[in-house]
Amino acid sequence: MSWLHELLAGGGVGLVAGLASGFTGTSPGGGLVIFSVLLLGAEQHVAQGTSLIAQIPPTGLAGIRRYWQGGNRSPLPWIIWIGLGFVIGGAGGGYAATAVSDSVLQWTYVVYLVALIVLLILRRDRKDGSFEAGNRDDLHWLPLVLIGTIAGFSSGFMGIGGGLAITVGLAAGLRVPQHQAQFVSLVFSVVPTNLPPAWIYWSKGLMVGWPAIIGILAGLWIGTDLGARLANGVSRSVLRRAMIALVSLMAAYMTYKALT
Repeated sequence: MSWLHELLAGGGVGLVAGLASGFTGTSPGGGLVIFSVLLLGAEQHVAQGTSLIAQIPPTGLAGIRRYWQGGNRSPLPWIIWIGLGFVIGGAGGGYAATAVSDSVLQWTYVVYLVALIVLLILRRDRKDGSFEAGNRDDLHWLPLVLIGTIAGFSSGFMGIGGGLAITVGLAAGLRVPQHQAQFVSLVFSVVPTNLPPAWIYWSKGLMVGWPAIIGILAGLWIGTDLGARLANGVSRSVLRRAMIALVSLMAAYMTYKALT
């Protein structure tokens, strides 16, 4: 594949992953892994390393700005506690991933996505809409650290960024409003908490070529902004259904890859 083809293919990977990231308020890692396999022909470990490395630059800033303009905020302690757990879990996940086969990673990815789908389906919003975690800045630190640790481990082990776990953990687990949960998740797309697992993959050469990486970064920047614009114009129930559909498609594709 020539450098131009790599650049264009990388741009397509980043654009699609960015659109999904901005609209569902998750880090783009899940889309990056799947579309790196699909469009770049990368093996599972390489796709995961590419995903983590591409998420180091703050490509989600445009998406965060759109959510901020929509009135979404996050208490600083939430970011600190989730971030602490993320760093711890990320390093452990990165080392664990290098010790297992592609098949193990693929099936773990499927199980993880199915668990998130179940949590999203089981979640029920209160009809009066009176619960607003944004008005409860005193959420206990322990569940926040636990969410961060799970997100970090999933990031390092499966190369997906951890945003899905943060969004689902906050929205379905702690019942944070959907838009606010997605805003918090996107914050972690610009905070370099995935540096430990990214370095582990980098040191082992598990990444695609630089033309593809550059294309992915450009696509992510544009796609995240567009996706966040769309998200601010729809209801939280639509966002939740969209996330269920997205995660279901990701799980179906990874199941297919694991079986072939």
